[in-house]
Amino acid sequence: MTSHFDERETRAPEEREKETFENLQALLSRSLDRLPALAQWLGNPDPAALADRTALAALPVLRKPDLMQMQEANPPFGGLADPDALKGNRVFMSPGPVWEPQGLGVDPWASARALFAAGFRSGDLVHNSLAYHMTPGGFILDEGARALGCLVFPAGAGNTEAQVDAATKLKPSGFTGTPDYLKIILEKADELGRDLSSIKRALVSGGALFPSLRQYYADRGISVLQSYATADLGVIAYESADSHGTPHPGMIVNEDMIVEIVRPGTNDPVPDGEVGELVVTTLNPGYPLVRFGTGDLSAILPGSSPCGRTGPRIQGWMGRADQRTKIKGMFVDPKQVAELLKAHPEIAKARLVVSRSGDADVMTLKVEPTAGAALAVQDIETTLSAVANLRGTVELSAPGSLPNDGKVIADERDYSA
Repeated sequence: MTSHFDERETRAPEEREKETFENLQALLSRSLDRLPALAQWLGNPDPAALADRTALAALPVLRKPDLMQMQEANPPFGGLADPDALKGNRVFMSPGPVWEPQGLGVDPWASARALFAAGFRSGDLVHNSLAYHMTPGGFILDEGARALGCLVFPAGAGNTEAQVDAATKLKPSGFTGTPDYLKIILEKADELGRDLSSIKRALVSGGALFPSLRQYYADRGISVLQSYATADLGVIAYESADSHGTPHPGMIVNEDMIVEIVRPGTNDPVPDGEVGELVVTTLNPGYPLVRFGTGDLSAILPGSSPCGRTGPRIQGWMGRADQRTKIKGMFVDPKQVAELLKAHPEIAKARLVVSRSGDADVMTLKVEPTAGAALAVQDIETTLSAVANLRGTVELSAPGSLPNDGKVIADERDYSA
């Protein structure tokens, strides 16, 4: 079996970008009429005007709290699910709760490319241990594997000894699940004297694949790559590897996904390479999420992957972007720091550091100037007090000295003291 999943996307980046935005315009031309809630949230934009990233960046970012409010007011999907996606399909529940409809067609969460990059091929038997209960996790990779022509055993989560028994008899060549659960299954098989050497490759998601754990699998002859996925969006990005199974740097953004990195707490894109919140627009006709804020930190990597795929790359998961912090009994949000930056364009970068002096919270705003700019510390302190409703000090930092870790607010208080 061959399909468009079984190939490397090698189009020129400019061609890819142009076609993706043309597809976005076509999708919104249809969806905005069918989904009034989406049109209202986006401010009733003209789809024809959304031809590039600058136009896209003018739209609001939809974050989980916004989505939950919309779903509470208009259950279950907040008016964002196309009616065609609700006929003869599935609905899932994620923590929150947040309700998600399954997308349309084969491979509705776009996982087949990630599986193909990890070495899965038509005819492989895949042991899938992601949960099938309420959340879409198990179905995300199940549907992609079947789209590739694989035979899938829907093992689900837990009941490890029974999973070992099944894998011993079925002899799967591939595994899908969380990064650490394959190790649990292998160790249980060792304990029971069972042979699971048939497993040669794995695609994992839903947690961190630490280098030591990847090496453990390599020592057992298993090539393990990871994908980055969410229940709302499906597979956003995935790893590829060389002929020896060594992963290439970063993760390749999936087809039909537009990825932006914005300053946490704002709608504003940051320069490539700078860490910020990952925002995704998906061309899913059943559930078209536009500028959906994942709440995760990442960064755009320059250039293309050595594997030959020309899609943009991200660094992968780098932590959470929600940095709302209580200081002296008051919450301070990254949006307030962004407000200060807009009031002082002479500041290139800022980081609000929260510490303790004795029993008191201390708020220090570290700022880097733009090229050639002189910063007026007292004026910035006045703005800081106004936007945060708290007194704080401003500390000048040398250009390029503040960490590139996506943190707008760094809580450095010792909670163990």
